[in-house]
Amino acid sequence: MVKILYTSGNGVFQEAKYSPGELDAQDIHVRAVMTGVCRSDIAMMNGDFGPLPIYMQGHEGLAQVIAVGSGVSGVQPGEYVATRGEPAYADEYHVKPGQWVVVPEADPKWILEPVACGVNCVLQARHAITLQTMITPLPRAVIIGSGFLAKIVLQTFRILHPEISVDVIGSSNQEWFGDNGAPLLTDFDGTYDIVVDLKEDDRVFNTDCINENALVIMATEKPAGIDTTLANMLWKAVTMIFPSPRAPSFYEAMCLSKTWIESGSLTVDNFWDRAYSRDNEWQDAFNDANNRSGNYGRGYIRWD
Repeated sequence: MVKILYTSGNGVFQEAKYSPGELDAQDIHVRAVMTGVCRSDIAMMNGDFGPLPIYMQGHEGLAQVIAVGSGVSGVQPGEYVATRGEPAYADEYHVKPGQWVVVPEADPKWILEPVACGVNCVLQARHAITLQTMITPLPRAVIIGSGFLAKIVLQTFRILHPEISVDVIGSSNQEWFGDNGAPLLTDFDGTYDIVVDLKEDDRVFNTDCINENALVIMATEKPAGIDTTLANMLWKAVTMIFPSPRAPSFYEAMCLSKTWIESGSLTVDNFWDRAYSRDNEWQDAFNDANNRSGNYGRGYIRWD
């Protein structure tokens, strides 16, 4: 038995006991080194998903391999891996094939899961984006939101689709976007062929920002009370894609994230605001993420 940080959806995380069980031949067993605190963890803490099993806790892992199953190749005990999926809030856990990538060192820039979420917004939509470039020679794109994911999405567009002009609408991280050639807008500048929606509002549904035959990449859930009427999109023959870590493209997104970070094509060095000690600061990690300040980026829990 090992310790795990667990929430039942009652507004707090607490320590509990967890048993990883027997190690399957294709799995690896790891010891947690760092785990990012995701907004979905906070939603889970606040009861938005209802009670979840104890093994559904934490999914943005960086860990050190302790043991490998008899059928595993490509990694050895002692190496570090970025992991995707639960339970990365456990002190030790098993990881299945396709949910880990070997990384060079124990550094927060190698917490790849949240980076891959941004990369996958573009990657999962690659065929639809290519179609847009065939319909419109120089398509215009806009990212609604200017947080952590928006930074990754912008850089991914520039790597995979440098021919596409990308605007960003938001209010946070103004200096970063300005330094990277994308000064933030407060509203739409005309109409767009590709929209990446990262905000929990209804702008994409209730404005004239979308051209006919546009592509909408819906990368956020809409809370209750938001008007998500699809009439405008149906009339304009819009294609909608919902990028997900459960999609087959996500493992590729993790691998590309590693490659691009290594080459310097993708910059993530300043994305993590603070490390929280697993020994005595883990409650602060969840509280700070729950009470986000205007420019709060990302925090992670560090096993000392």
